[in-house]
Amino acid sequence: MGRTARGARRERSKEQVSPARDRIMAATRDLLTRGRYSELSVAAILAASGTAKGSFYFYFESKEDLLEALVRDAVAAGLGAAQTWTDPSTASDPVQALRDGAAAGARLWREEAPVLRAIVEARGTDATLDEFWREQMEQFSLAALARLEGDDEAAVWLDGRDPRPVVTSLTWLGERVYYLAATQTAPFDDEQVVVDVLADMWALALYGRRSTAEP
Repeated sequence: MGRTARGARRERSKEQVSPARDRIMAATRDLLTRGRYSELSVAAILAASGTAKGSFYFYFESKEDLLEALVRDAVAAGLGAAQTWTDPSTASDPVQALRDGAAAGARLWREEAPVLRAIVEARGTDATLDEFWREQMEQFSLAALARLEGDDEAAVWLDGRDPRPVVTSLTWLGERVYYLAATQTAPFDDEQVVVDVLADMWALALYGRRSTAEP
């Protein structure tokens, strides 16, 4: 199924949100907490959600299309959490705003761990999901770049360097840290470590100062 067809189906499903669609998505989230996406079948989703096969395919082309819907919801929430920093009106100190955003993001991705784990692992074997995930991650990079356009402190520190490779690198480093946290991989099974590492990486790269107090 190509991205154009999937996009058309997504637009239709957005206009026709129903309890059945919500049940399907909720059941899939629950199943992902107990097993891997690669082992998940549409039949298992139907059984868990108590919906008919026709209802599933009315809203989703496939389990891949369903995963995309779950990921879009998680990414939208993630962009909202990032507004602590990406919206300059929210705080006077951008480094503290980065730390607050990292904390909000860590809490969110802990809650969305099954979905995050599923998309990161599935993209390795599905070219369409890989493209989709890249597009989702780019939204974070674009939001950060928009923020930096009016950030005088960052401009001084970057000293004329193109911020795009810096921001893109930080975005994907964050993806990896959140994935390690989602899979309970030490030391990122400690949420405070996740916050400290991500906030410091962004703060040092963009402002030349840490987000945590010096020891």
